[in-house]
Amino acid sequence: MEIVKPLNENDIDPSLLEKIQFFKGPLGVIPSSVKTMSYHPKIANAFTDLNKAVMECKGKVTPEFKRLIGYVTSFASGCLYCQAHTILGAERFGCTKKRLDEVWNYANSSAFSNAEKAALDFAFAAASVPNKVTENEVSQLKNYWDEYDIVEIMGVIALFGFLNRWNDSMGSALEDLPIEKGKKHLGENTNWTPGKHRV
Repeated sequence: MEIVKPLNENDIDPSLLEKIQFFKGPLGVIPSSVKTMSYHPKIANAFTDLNKAVMECKGKVTPEFKRLIGYVTSFASGCLYCQAHTILGAERFGCTKKRLDEVWNYANSSAFSNAEKAALDFAFAAASVPNKVTENEVSQLKNYWDEYDIVEIMGVIALFGFLNRWNDSMGSALEDLPIEKGKKHLGENTNWTPGKHRV
């Protein structure tokens, strides 16, 4: 289903290739989406900088929880590619098996605090089309998170809004590692498959 084949690493400008090695830290791979963005190096550069900025944690929102926010955002939008990548990222940042296995059903899970549930409710509503954020989601979010944390939470939601559109529309092919984690933590509970994102 790929519209554009990702560039081979030896076809990517060496300075850009060095920069996008960053993704191997949180994901263990350079995503095929970033290799596709690399046809237009300014897009790949800007996206990498945005990803680093959004995933930098200065408040109470942890690296692990940011990936779970990304998962719920991607679950709401239906992007199977990003669901697998965020589950992989959350695991690499120390997420427990219970949280990985139950994030799709966080509202009914004892593995998530009320503060986390408020953030994930907001993420789900914000990622829905049309947008479903109401005063209720905002009020709950503000009960637990300060302005700085809310901006970090919204940054993750918006980043994955871009990624969900990119990967679902481009038919980005999933790499082996995220496929493995998607099957392990999502397959049985949400009937997750790679879908159109198979190589």
